[in-house]
Amino acid sequence: MSENEYVPPEVWTWNKPSGGQFASINRPIAGPTHEKALPVGRHPLQLYSLGTPNGVKVTIMLEELLALGHSGAEYDAWLVRIADGEQFGSGFVAVNPNSKIPALLDRSVAPPVRVFESGSILVYLAEKFGAFLPKEARARAECLSWLFWQVGSAPYLGGGFGHFYAYAPSKIEYAIDRFAMEVKRQMDVLERRLAESEYVAGPEYTVADMAIFPWYGGLAKGWLYGAAQFLSVHEYRNVQRWADKLLERPAVRRGRMVNRVSGEPSSQLHERHDARDFDTRTQDKLSAGS
Repeated sequence: MSENEYVPPEVWTWNKPSGGQFASINRPIAGPTHEKALPVGRHPLQLYSLGTPNGVKVTIMLEELLALGHSGAEYDAWLVRIADGEQFGSGFVAVNPNSKIPALLDRSVAPPVRVFESGSILVYLAEKFGAFLPKEARARAECLSWLFWQVGSAPYLGGGFGHFYAYAPSKIEYAIDRFAMEVKRQMDVLERRLAESEYVAGPEYTVADMAIFPWYGGLAKGWLYGAAQFLSVHEYRNVQRWADKLLERPAVRRGRMVNRVSGEPSSQLHERHDARDFDTRTQDKLSAGS
């Protein structure tokens, strides 16, 4: 055994910072750290989120619903800065006891309905508005299978590969190799599926595409972790084709901008309270598919 090899203690205790980019917000207990009420806008749906892949799933869905003419899908998108610990405010924890973005409050009903976990929010909205989730049993099962494939797979991409490749305080060869192998296997699952299907769940665009695109489409387009070359994402030609097709959709491009705080300033819309928030300068960027 090398002198630097870690030997786990008999009982783990939280007695030092965990290290890495998000050490300041990592802790082994749940619940609020401070009192803070959530803001509430004038629309039926109140979204509390950040433009991470999980947040983008929901803003794409809402923009797609509005594009279909569902006026009841109008929403206020409030920015939650997770690096500052805002997800641990008492108001946010009341909507999502897991203190993760995104969280949705549906105020079109009384009492309001809270919905947390991005996959759950997509299903809730799909059922509420009767869109993007097939009704026929076989097609619905296929769609939900791919949706929950994403829910189960993405932690290996984000918390696994992304953490150890981009955010950990030191590079650990075993961890990076282990999760890189799994991410490439997952990309191959998608590559094979998209070789036989226009969209992930079949011939129609569904919540499965909306869930998978911000993670695996984002990886394919080089948006995640600076790892495009390392993972040879250009090899996944069917995933690239599918990602490009989704980027042609104006609602996808709008959804990617909401609650976004990184990248070109003109590609960011920190909060969205009205469709007019996508102003003329933003429309130029939408057309370019930034």
